[in-house]
Amino acid sequence: MAAHNEEANIVESVRSLLNLDYPGYEVIVVNDGSKDSTLESLIKGFGLSRNNVIYRQTIPTSRVKGFYLNPAFPKLIVVDKEHGGKADSLNVGINVSRAPYFCSVDADSVLEESAITRLMRPIIEEPELVKATGGIVRIANGSEVAAGRVAQVKLPTDSLSRFQIVEYIRSFLFGRAGLSMLNSLLIISGTFSMFHKKTVLAVGGYLRETVAEDMELVVRLHKYLREQGERYRINFVPDPICWTEAPRDLRTLRKQRRRWHVGLAETLYIYRGMLFNPRYGRIGLFALPYQLGVELLGPVIEVAGYFVVTVSFFAGFVNEGFFALFLLMAVLVGIFFSIAALFLEELSYRRYQRSRDVLTLLLYGVIENFGYRQLLAFWRTGAVLSFLFKRENKWDYVRKTGFNAPQERLDNKAQNP
Repeated sequence: MAAHNEEANIVESVRSLLNLDYPGYEVIVVNDGSKDSTLESLIKGFGLSRNNVIYRQTIPTSRVKGFYLNPAFPKLIVVDKEHGGKADSLNVGINVSRAPYFCSVDADSVLEESAITRLMRPIIEEPELVKATGGIVRIANGSEVAAGRVAQVKLPTDSLSRFQIVEYIRSFLFGRAGLSMLNSLLIISGTFSMFHKKTVLAVGGYLRETVAEDMELVVRLHKYLREQGERYRINFVPDPICWTEAPRDLRTLRKQRRRWHVGLAETLYIYRGMLFNPRYGRIGLFALPYQLGVELLGPVIEVAGYFVVTVSFFAGFVNEGFFALFLLMAVLVGIFFSIAALFLEELSYRRYQRSRDVLTLLLYGVIENFGYRQLLAFWRTGAVLSFLFKRENKWDYVRKTGFNAPQERLDNKAQNP
């Protein structure tokens, strides 16, 4: 777990990891030069003291300043290091880890007790074949978190969080589940993902010179394993649940989505030699072209379509019937995928037990197509332009309010960013 300025959530997140129902694991928290009280919160929350630990620096990283332990929590190791970014911190965690597999978990996340057991199931069933797995990520905004667990799943009161809940369900249950079935998965969320350590070490660990270290690593693993001629799988597992805090204001959400899209562009550029290359099988001929045409350029095409059709309509080049049909189809396609994903979630997992919550999400699955979806498309188009014009792209710190932040506190933070 890499942590940078995570004082709001870090103790609850670590508690969730210590509560996991899985034998023989260790929890390594890497404090990446936090300027807030992240390290102090960990020391106080778990009664840690500084210790000397010997480890092998297999992957080069920023300087490690110290280790903090407590015999009462034998699974927990806290590493303090100079600031080097998330990828650098994850590499420190890999260096310190002793198990044959490692799981990357964001510091603003809480795992359900059985999450690791379920995430490891495909690996246990086919240990020689499965090199990485990723679980589903759900939004904890509005839910009650206590003692490192999501005690009660509730819908948040703000519309922005509700839109993101619908978006996450659609993205994971439709997009990633389908690509995983085709063995064409290029993205397993860095928020919650499991990797075969030896294979990751063979490719050099996480790349520090990108803002999408999770996707870049997965594509590099595909490249390496294809070139080695190995049979392998990288799987999405839909039932292990990781709860995370999502942005609660537009400014923070814009930063996050811009970073994700720039990271996608960076990764596709780095591995452009794999695109349409039959040497890499379905990864080169399908998975990467899909990410390029649908995920990267899809928002650009959507924004261009809105602009061209609207201008053509007012210029008299398009009649009213075509204009109305274009807008109707754009909206109906989005509504269909959102509603279908929500029904799939309700039939399979039922994380939202109250009928009122389900109906509310169905409503937001409709109204997200009248503003929210277009806003995301504009931001992603801006990210593509930012990448093309070589503007500096780096990890932006995302402000966290905490899982159980009261609404008054959120309102104050929105007014005084």
